[in-house]
Parts: sequence; structure tokens; C-alpha cells
Amino acid sequence: MNRTTLSLIGAATALAAVTGVAALTGGSSDDADSVAKAATRLPVQRSTLLCPTPSSSDVSSTTYTAYTPKRDGVDAKDGTAELLPAQNPADDVADPGGDDGGKGGKDGKKGGQPSPGGDKPILPLNEPGKPVTTDQDSEGAPALIGTADGRFAPGWTVQQTTTIDAGSGRGILGTACTAPDTDFWFPGVSTDRNRQDFVHLTNPDDAAAEVDLKLYGPSGRLKPSTDESITVPPRSTVPVLLSTLTDQRAASASLRVTARTGRIGAAVQAVDQKAGSDWLPASAVPSTSVAIPGLPKDATSARLVVFAPGADDADLKVRLAGPNNSITPAGHESLHVKSGMTTAIDLGDVTKGEPGSLLLTPEGGDGPATPVVAGLQVTRGKGSDQETAFIPATGAIERSATAADNRTKGSTLSLVAPGATAKVRITASAGAGGGSPVSKTYEVKGGTTQALEPPRPASGKGPYAVTVERLSGGPVHASRMLALPQDGVPMFTIQPLPDDRGMVAVPEAGQDLSLLNDD
Repeated sequence: MNRTTLSLIGAATALAAVTGVAALTGGSSDDADSVAKAATRLPVQRSTLLCPTPSSSDVSSTTYTAYTPKRDGVDAKDGTAELLPAQNPADDVADPGGDDGGKGGKDGKKGGQPSPGGDKPILPLNEPGKPVTTDQDSEGAPALIGTADGRFAPGWTVQQTTTIDAGSGRGILGTACTAPDTDFWFPGVSTDRNRQDFVHLTNPDDAAAEVDLKLYGPSGRLKPSTDESITVPPRSTVPVLLSTLTDQRAASASLRVTARTGRIGAAVQAVDQKAGSDWLPASAVPSTSVAIPGLPKDATSARLVVFAPGADDADLKVRLAGPNNSITPAGHESLHVKSGMTTAIDLGDVTKGEPGSLLLTPEGGDGPATPVVAGLQVTRGKGSDQETAFIPATGAIERSATAADNRTKGSTLSLVAPGATAKVRITASAGAGGGSPVSKTYEVKGGTTQALEPPRPASGKGPYAVTVERLSGGPVHASRMLALPQDGVPMFTIQPLPDDRGMVAVPEAGQDLSLLNDD
């Protein structure tokens, strides 16, 4: 078989991998020009999500909420969506809450042979448009590996919300379960003595994954104290305490997680001895301009962390997009980020009683702009009643994004349009216990942030999902804050809302027998 024949087979195989169905149209070599048509957007056929181990605290509980929006053009009959427990490490692998500091194994990093985590499905969906939810004690709860296909795959979302009532790390820890990938950036991690940051690595596949962890502080790469290569066994999860990777202490650092073989889910659990805890989401991919949406109006402090992963330094303008316009924070008009180094600045109570979003754009110059990753640590409350959450640089919503776990009170949706004005539709789903969906349309003016209480389902009961659809105009970036105050502590968590990638562009393929001619 010659090389051109192999190329044609490879192209057809790649198309099938993307869509789940290869649609090859007929034709002759005489009408090859008619084949080059615009790509068609089709619903994805399969989605995978990974949820990290929630907590080892004996005073914690976790709510899981799963949801798939209703979509036009999706087969209304076939499909399933459910999660299964990941395999647990062997007995020689420590729990993050254990006495050895949660180093992940005898050598601090290597996972042992996995033991079965059970095979009972969790949160199976019955129909799109209606969320399902379950509560359970977090102590001993496993990480979860989920798969949705058919009508449940496009936009499938799972939210994990944990409440720790007392002790170290008390607060609300929320995260949207994430899709597996091979590369993650986490600006804002810490190896400081008052922080315990664990990166949870979950492998959804049937072969082991090899993962590299690299930390970068204010002076560059933090010197590793041990081998930074991690083996994550098949369908297993491995927690790693970041302070075991280096002897150097850094209040603010950036973590890069790279899978050399296989693919993984990565999530960082940040526990502060005084200011509560939360999940620290991964930043959007490196970009020359970034948006960090959703600073609460009552934030008492905000710490911006930026990293330039390329070979060049980055010079950035810093703007705060508020309800009416964009301003430059006093004393922080610009930011210089050296290549390979983490830069952190304290912005204080930058919001001054109004909600906002941070926008980072290139400073004027002759040279090309440098991509960066960024994140924001936000604190609400004071003294012993502080609580912390993290907002990463978040990609724009191309079509739609969903936050699955919303309550009757406490949800705030933040939308920022960095450039042109945009129009969005926000839909509250039915509640897990019933009700009917409700939709409202909003306009977000260019250069502003709109913070709003999302609509609620009519006669709804239980947690519900909120879906944001961009209808027209410029890019929109979004996040959702869930506030559940308790005993005077303003407990809260913030989740970014990137595009759900429920639709994929599929080029139309056709036969061109001239490819088989061997010149």
C-alpha cells in the first residue's frame, strides 16, 4: 500500500475520532473543488469528566450535581451519563489528611498498585435539561471518573461542592469536574508553611500515565528536592503535596502539570491555615490578553499571580472592568513579568464595593506580545472570619457554558465583555426536585462587568443549573460565585465558566481518487 493511500485512510480515521461517525460523501475526481466546504458544527458524541477526591476531613460533606442542557439537533433517545469511583492507591499510599503530610506514597509521589474503587454508578442522568444531585460524607469519598455519550454528551457538567465545618481548611470548596488533558497551568499555588497545596492527578484510562510536575517561583524554577516524575496507575488518582517537591518556600508560585504519556485530570486543593480553603482551577491556555472574571464587590483583598512561560518577558496593562467602565487600579497601571518567573502583586480591596473583573492586555511596543497564564486569590471577611477562593484566567464563551450547582440563595453570575458589547441568554434549568426552566436575555456593555443573581426555575426545588449562551456581539467571559455563609464566616467558592465545547467543527470530507495516483 503506497503512502497516499495511507494518508487517505488516516484522514478518515481522524474524522471518525472527532465526531464518532465518519461521514464521507460521494463524488468524482472531476468535482474535487466542491468538496472544500465550510466545516459543519455537530454535537460531540462522547464526554469524559474527572472529579478529584473531595476531602479527608471527618467534618465535611459533599454535594454532587450533574447536568446536561437540552440542545437542538441531538438524538433524543440514545445515550448515558454516569460516574464511577476511581481506584484508590494501595495501603502504602497516604491520604492527603494523613499523618505523613499526604505525600502520595512512600517516596512522596509514586502511587502504589490500585485497589478497586467499586463499580456502582453515581449520578446517572435520566433526561437532558434536568439535573440530578446527591449528598455524601466526604471522608473516604473517592475521586470519580465519568463518561457521557449520545444525547447526554454535549455540555455535560458535574459540580462538586464540599463544606468543611471546622478545623484547618474550613470553608466551601467547589470545583467543576474537568476533562482530561495533557498540559495544565496553575498560577497561584504555594509551598509556604501556612499553606498545604495538593495537586490531585486522576488517570481515566486503562494504561498508566507518566506526569511531570514543575514549580516556578519569583526567581524562576524552584529547585526540585526529589524526582518530579509521577506515575498515575490506570483509572486511579494520586494526590501530591507540592511542598514535598522542593525545599524552597514560595508564597506564590506557578505549577505546570504535563503528561508525558497518557492523559490526566489535574486539580489543586489549596488549604490555608488561617484563610480557609478552596480548589484552585487551572488557568486558560497561555494568551497575550487574559480576562479574570468575577471579583466579588465585598472582596477585602485580591492577589494577582502571573507567569510568562515563553522565552520573552511580558509587559501588561492592568485594568479593572466594573459595572460602568474600565479603570486602571491606582499604583498598578502596568505589570512586568520576567520569562520563566512568577510575579505576584497585592491589589488590596481593589473593587471598592463594586463587582469587577481584571483584564490584562499587552503594553504598547514594537515587538510581539508575550502569552501569559494568570490567576487571582480573593479573600472575603476579616481576621479569623476570612475565607478564600481562586479565579483563573478564563477562556471566552464561544457558544455556551454551565454551572451545575446553584441554590435558592447565594449564586452570583459575573459576565465581562472585554471588547465589544455582547448579548447573552441565561437559562435556569428545572430543579433537581422539579420545576420549569426560565430564561432571560441580558446585554453586557463593552469594557464592563455585569454581576447578577441568575434566574431561578419556576416552582423549582433543589439545586439547579445555570447555562450562559452568547447570542451576539463580542467575547464574553464568565464565572459563578456560590456563597454559603456559616457562623459569621463568609464561606464562598468561585468557578470559571469556559465554553463547554459541546459542539465541534467537523469538515465535510469527500472522495478524491486522484490522491491514489502515484507520481
